[in-house]
Amino acid sequence: MQLKSLSLPSPIPIRNPNFRQLSQSSLHFNFSDSPSPTSGFPLSFRSAPLETRNCKLVRSFIKNGDGVSGSNPEARSKCNCSSESVSWSEDEEVAVEVDVSKRQASTNQSILSQVKEIIMFSGPATGLWICAPLMSLISTAVVGRGSSTELAALGPGTVFCDNMNLLFMFLSIATSNMVATSLAKGDKDEVQHQISVLLFVGLICGTLMLLFTQFLGGWALTVFIGPKNIQIVPAASKYVQIRGLAWPAVLYGLVAQSASLGMKNSWGPLKALVIASVVNGIGHIGLCSFFNYGLAGAAWATLASQIVAAYMMVAALNKKGYNSFAISIPSPSECVQIFGIAAPVFVTMFSKVAFYSLITYFATAMGTNTVAANQVMIQMYSMCVVWGEPLSQTAQSFMPELLYGFSRSLVKAQNLLKSLLIIGALLGLVIGTIGTSVPWFLPNIFTPDLNVIEEMHSVLLMFFVALLVTPCAHSLEGTLLAGRDLQFISLTMSGCFGLGALLLLAVSTKGYGLPGCWCVLVGFQWARFFLALWRLLSPSGMLNSQELDKLKAA
Repeated sequence: MQLKSLSLPSPIPIRNPNFRQLSQSSLHFNFSDSPSPTSGFPLSFRSAPLETRNCKLVRSFIKNGDGVSGSNPEARSKCNCSSESVSWSEDEEVAVEVDVSKRQASTNQSILSQVKEIIMFSGPATGLWICAPLMSLISTAVVGRGSSTELAALGPGTVFCDNMNLLFMFLSIATSNMVATSLAKGDKDEVQHQISVLLFVGLICGTLMLLFTQFLGGWALTVFIGPKNIQIVPAASKYVQIRGLAWPAVLYGLVAQSASLGMKNSWGPLKALVIASVVNGIGHIGLCSFFNYGLAGAAWATLASQIVAAYMMVAALNKKGYNSFAISIPSPSECVQIFGIAAPVFVTMFSKVAFYSLITYFATAMGTNTVAANQVMIQMYSMCVVWGEPLSQTAQSFMPELLYGFSRSLVKAQNLLKSLLIIGALLGLVIGTIGTSVPWFLPNIFTPDLNVIEEMHSVLLMFFVALLVTPCAHSLEGTLLAGRDLQFISLTMSGCFGLGALLLLAVSTKGYGLPGCWCVLVGFQWARFFLALWRLLSPSGMLNSQELDKLKAA
């Protein structure tokens, strides 16, 4: 009678980490066709009868599985063999132990190579995230040395420029996510079409924001600042209207930048923003220090640098072989697709931006010195916190290939997340230490006002604790975004915002001042971290094997 068995085309199932999910038929192997599957086993194993070899291979698999005992009855039930037929010689035990050591060394090497790849991508990407807060930090330092009133006006002004820009990060995330997913599937024509559609959306959003800042910016600032600090409204309004002229270029360039990042290209956008930062610095020094244009000069310098950056982002994308000047009006189905990604991301970003804006809002009501101190610390915080954003972008650029592409791998996705968390923990400690040291030892670079410096020093501890966890939180949230677990992340972020807003109201009413507001910020950041970690570790998390099967099926 002819023995029939299944032939596996590539490595033996000992490499599969999930033994329990194997069907009974997958436990029968045909070794007669090719000797390669058993070449790593002892001679006594290779020369044994077929039934004995099958059983020993199962026993070897059980021993090397994810914590499955060699005496596991469930595993034994899948193998029709007696206990004697799975007995090993001492040589066979040693061979399997050597195989385990090799696989563990391979795993460690894989993690090290992933860390290297992450650093090669996220290093340049860090520059992309630093440039925007660096421009605002330059404005803060230059304007603050000239006038405390204009420094206070810069606070609400940057809320309506930089923080509003964060609201449109849904465009960035949707672009990098859709581009990375399409590239993982090998569809370059679809990539070009998606870029063209998203460029059109970015241009429309930028035009609407330009109209908003020109016609409603002054009214919105008056409502935001309140009657207690009405004297800073004219300066803040002028700053917002000047910078508002760059909105179409800013959002168009944002889509081009995100498309490059989705292609795992971070060097081209970095070169663009380095040149833009140089333009910004020169403009601040010339217009503010030499020509004494004050806050208006800072706005014009930032405007010029943003236009230069947008043009160079477009040029960098063109060099990758895509036409970044071609725009397409999205179809109804494409609008639904974009909305499906953008809406939850918009809720997430709105919750984050609204929370940071509320801190400035409550600080504004506490007086000019307090809002000036908060402006310095918020700008320092923004400068430091963006060091964690490249880890989120790395997850969004690399995870789709492991979840949706041809080389899907749960183990590689898990190792990538481990690498991101290791880097995030070290990064949080470093940026927390450096970020706290600057306003502690060098406060005079921002302002000579001793009252403002005293307010700054009162929040340094909360500043450090909040920064400590932020890079790890970005890594986890970037993984959730890459896996399109958008409903969860939007619900949790909006919940954190709602609770944080109530706590900010409470500490402001009770008179806890600026330290109370920053304590709430600490709670907000740590809550984001624990919620995202719980989601990814839960059985329903996307890195769970069953959830990965659903992603593959989709």
